[in-house]
Amino acid sequence: MTFSIGIGPNNRKSCYFDATVADGVQSFSVYNHMFIPAHFGDPAAEYDRLMRGVAMWDVAAQRQVEISGPDAAALIQYLTTRDMAKTKIGQGRYVPLCDHAGTLINDPVLLMLAQDRYWLSIADSDIALWASAIAAERGLDVQVFEPDVSPLAVQGPKAEDVIAGLFGNWVRDLKYFGFQQTDLDGIPLVLARSGWSKQGGFELYLQDSTHGTDLWMRVKAAGKSHGIGPGAPNDLERLESGLVSYGADGRVQVNPCNPFEIGLGKLVDFDKGDFVGKAALQKIASVGITRQRMGFIIDGGPVLHFEENVPVKTANGTTVGILSEATFSPRKAANIGVGMLQAGVANDLTVTIEGTVCAIHPQDLPFF
Repeated sequence: MTFSIGIGPNNRKSCYFDATVADGVQSFSVYNHMFIPAHFGDPAAEYDRLMRGVAMWDVAAQRQVEISGPDAAALIQYLTTRDMAKTKIGQGRYVPLCDHAGTLINDPVLLMLAQDRYWLSIADSDIALWASAIAAERGLDVQVFEPDVSPLAVQGPKAEDVIAGLFGNWVRDLKYFGFQQTDLDGIPLVLARSGWSKQGGFELYLQDSTHGTDLWMRVKAAGKSHGIGPGAPNDLERLESGLVSYGADGRVQVNPCNPFEIGLGKLVDFDKGDFVGKAALQKIASVGITRQRMGFIIDGGPVLHFEENVPVKTANGTTVGILSEATFSPRKAANIGVGMLQAGVANDLTVTIEGTVCAIHPQDLPFF
């Protein structure tokens, strides 16, 4: 059965949209009210490029929330569970954000551009509305808005060679999550060593969306000799690598979870000053969690990729967890997935996938 997705005013096209259509995009999803490519018709080839070569992804839907002004650092410190006091200009940090109940509401990468200017490179939720409301309620002198910034990711073991060919060998010295303001023949960019894969790569934060197609074509040309091709954030690689996905692993509306359950407890710093959700998280930490994010091996023939909450049950039918995403891993030669599981439960577990009952076995993450 074939479905289509309607393009209308409620969801925006990215500045790379026309370039991805020209390169054969076959499916879109919606992320931060924007269309994002899901695949280009050959998921196996896209996975192979990511693992062995180099891939380019339109991730403009990974929107930025800019927080700037005299009280920007104070607001950032209050919004996240991490202590940001020692963050330096040019440094990125992975920063969980929670609501006042201690529930994870986003897990962006923070980029410190100046002492009074930050970007939150967000997952799929309306963080600008939340941050601006908290700033106003606390009387902070800041501006909170979405700037004209559109990331393009270049990922894979050959990504460094492609980016060095475009910008010069100085990019090889960038540390992970490090970034630098630069340009490409006048196209303004922030270049960061980052990206949603464990295979290494860079993100080009385009700061003028009118150059979207031009930047796409320049990256494509620079990567041609390396076999570059289009793709999208790869769910199979993220499952194998154990990367957290806010939304897929849990979101506040469906399967809400806290940082300790999802595996981000080390990024909660109770020794810094007050922050959103601190009291609730202290209570959770003192009591302990009753479930945690786990990997799973699933018996049976290869399953098609799916993202939905499937109950994990014991032999007597008691639900003790959920399987939130699964697919077949050729590297593992098995079906793999992630989800939440009650503490202390490990044996005689099953899930029902498309009417078939399958044994499921918990495993620590990552798979590789």
